[in-house]
Amino acid sequence: MHHPHTSTSRRTTRLTRLTRNAGLAVVALGLIFTAVPATAHAGAPTPSAAHLEAAASGLDDPAKKDIAMQLVSSAENSTLDWKAQYGYIEDIGDGRGYTAGIIGFCSGTGDMLALVELYAERKPGNVLEAYLPALREVDGTDSHEGLDPGFTGAWAEAASDPVFEQAQDDERDRVYFDPAVRQGKDDGLGTLGQFAYYDAIVMHGGGTDATSFGSIRQRALAVASPPSQGGDETAYLDAFLDARVWAMEQEEAHSDTSRVDTAQRVFLRNGNLNLDPPLDWQVYGDSFHIG
Repeated sequence: MHHPHTSTSRRTTRLTRLTRNAGLAVVALGLIFTAVPATAHAGAPTPSAAHLEAAASGLDDPAKKDIAMQLVSSAENSTLDWKAQYGYIEDIGDGRGYTAGIIGFCSGTGDMLALVELYAERKPGNVLEAYLPALREVDGTDSHEGLDPGFTGAWAEAASDPVFEQAQDDERDRVYFDPAVRQGKDDGLGTLGQFAYYDAIVMHGGGTDATSFGSIRQRALAVASPPSQGGDETAYLDAFLDARVWAMEQEEAHSDTSRVDTAQRVFLRNGNLNLDPPLDWQVYGDSFHIG
């Protein structure tokens, strides 16, 4: 049974993923994260020992990564139990068809198709493979044609398969988590900053529209320099969170910016750049704690 806030929270976080269709998200992310040559900041100050340490063990540290998944789940599913979401599937009426799994893969935006293709590659004959033709047909739309009535049941059945769980983990990492952490480290950010990037990509996608992650980052860079360019980390993250809130406010569905205001901004104000527990925050009026 999902928390009563589940549908509202998910709807709030899905509506601006305008560029998440087949291939585009990956291509766009690739452009964002490879557009700046590695030598671009050759003349910039050498990162401090603290930043080098952050680069060595940031959000991709297993314990910190689990915290990241709990933080996102508190906003996406109103629960810290992110591992209970593999079998989640629902049409939340946001124009993207079915939303499902641990990161909200959507039948209308290509990432669900990529996930089911990966699952079929790793486990031919699985219960979802028969729906691949339908998923290709509905990509880019909110249609359920060829998916109803059996797809939701098949998804729930697949969710008990460790192979499918691993496929969800791997696609989440490939499309969202790894690019966010990589960009965060390139910008000289610690664990909190890397998480701020990840949460932004989860909500806004990695495309090129005005409210995408890449555009949010560019707005922040216009105001403050990241540590990789000699800037103050707290000042830069303040600028990034300001830009993130601006992007959220461009759409009525994102008018509740609590996942920034009463979560990430709280950690920043506390000087917790390493995202060390204990952590206390609120999202959509619900209080959460990680000890």
